Amino acid sequence: MLKSKKFYAMLCALALILMFITACSNNESASNEGAASNSNEGEKEEVASADSIEPIAFSLMTNLHTAETPDKKIQDLIEEKTGYTLDIQWVPDSSYEERLNTAFATGSFPDAVRVGFQQLNQFKDAIRNDQFWEIGPYLDQFEHLSKLNEDILANTAVDGKIYGVYQGRPLSRQGIIYRKDWADNLGLEAPTTTEEFMEMVRAFTEDDPNESGRKDTIGLADRSDLVYGGFKTIASWFGTPHEWGEKDGELLPEFMFPEFMETLDFYHEMHSNGYINQDFPVTSKQDQVAMLTNGTAGVYVGSMEDVTSLYNDAKALNPDIEFDVHNHVVGPDGEFGVWAIPGFGEIVMFPKSSVDSEEKLLNILGFYDQLMNPEIANILYWGIEGEHYEVIDGKASALTDDQQKIDREIRPYLTLEIGEPATNGRYTIYTDYEVRQKADKLILENNDYLITNPTITLDSDTFIRDGDRLKQMIDDATVRYILGQSDKEGFDKVVESWKSQGGDKIIEEFNASFQQ
Repeated sequence: MLKSKKFYAMLCALALILMFITACSNNESASNEGAASNSNEGEKEEVASADSIEPIAFSLMTNLHTAETPDKKIQDLIEEKTGYTLDIQWVPDSSYEERLNTAFATGSFPDAVRVGFQQLNQFKDAIRNDQFWEIGPYLDQFEHLSKLNEDILANTAVDGKIYGVYQGRPLSRQGIIYRKDWADNLGLEAPTTTEEFMEMVRAFTEDDPNESGRKDTIGLADRSDLVYGGFKTIASWFGTPHEWGEKDGELLPEFMFPEFMETLDFYHEMHSNGYINQDFPVTSKQDQVAMLTNGTAGVYVGSMEDVTSLYNDAKALNPDIEFDVHNHVVGPDGEFGVWAIPGFGEIVMFPKSSVDSEEKLLNILGFYDQLMNPEIANILYWGIEGEHYEVIDGKASALTDDQQKIDREIRPYLTLEIGEPATNGRYTIYTDYEVRQKADKLILENNDYLITNPTITLDSDTFIRDGDRLKQMIDDATVRYILGQSDKEGFDKVVESWKSQGGDKIIEEFNASFQQ
């Protein structure tokens, strides 16, 4: 009995020792697992590597600017060269915004979605709610995406973070296209001041520049678009801010600056004297262009690149016609400036509802990196060398002027381009038309004189909700002033109405965002 008690006591002691050893072992294991877990969490916070990405099949949605979906020749070639398989959802441009909003509301986004500037503003809440991938930390891992212009990327940012790769656009194409032969007939040089510009449009209206002996010309052909027509560019010459400007540390809309009123007076003078087409507020771009090509008008203010198409159309009617381009016009302060877009048309974003892992994101980014390879960038933009274009002096020259073939085989794929020639290395256009060559140089020169919109990355819910309606109020007041249907007092009343109907709130919200 005593032996059995001793034996039992020994068993108990042994059990306690085993329990202690097991507990220590479990604690050590738990500690190691915890350390490993913490280590893994740390690794998750680091940016994953793009070294092992593989081509995959994925879906994307983009605008369609032609009547029909494109021939798959270019898509097949892109897939062959990249190894990716693409499910492209082509959406007519006229209904793209509606389709985008529907996809957002129903959670049916494809893997990659093209978003314009206005839609980017509307999606800011969703972006902040982590519904789209932040891609900025990954870009440096890619050979080509790492070359994207940092200033343009910054213009796409939300709260300083990058959520999309952009399709680049020249910052400012704006300038003057004018009848060089008319100017020579009248002994005029390209205008360098607003006063000289006024004198040119006066002389082209009143001094028989075409030597017909009749009053059959006007100076400036303009259209209803107050942005891409002449108004905003001429406002730049006067030193008007672009959309918004800063005064005494506060952001205010452009129409609250005296330079805007100077532009209104300038336009009113041109209109009242008959130097501009009297019906410009309802004139389309097509009709505006026709006035230049048929010999009615002598000056066009807008994209200087348009000189090529203007010349080609006009010389069919008048083989002796001559155009020239110019950009540097200073206002009363003696300074030259020109308004600028943010440097991108659209960005491609990646919804987390469809791109459900970091690995998949990296795989898709790998495709967009390849789109910036110069070989593939040229295929997207120009088509197939030897069939659609040839290379002359390091530039692309079209081999066909068959617009239907271009629309069917090439044009739709332009929306897939990432970056711009400076970053993706694609060819720029070849032309032997010296005036277009000059235009291209002046467009680059504009980059030194840009007037930018300081609200590009700022927030205003009221602006998103009511901005279009309120802008229309100011646009209507602008036109009435130019036509002589209103005066400064009437314009100021509209501004007060703009402020009371939400404008003051927009000013407040933009300034609150500006000060952050």
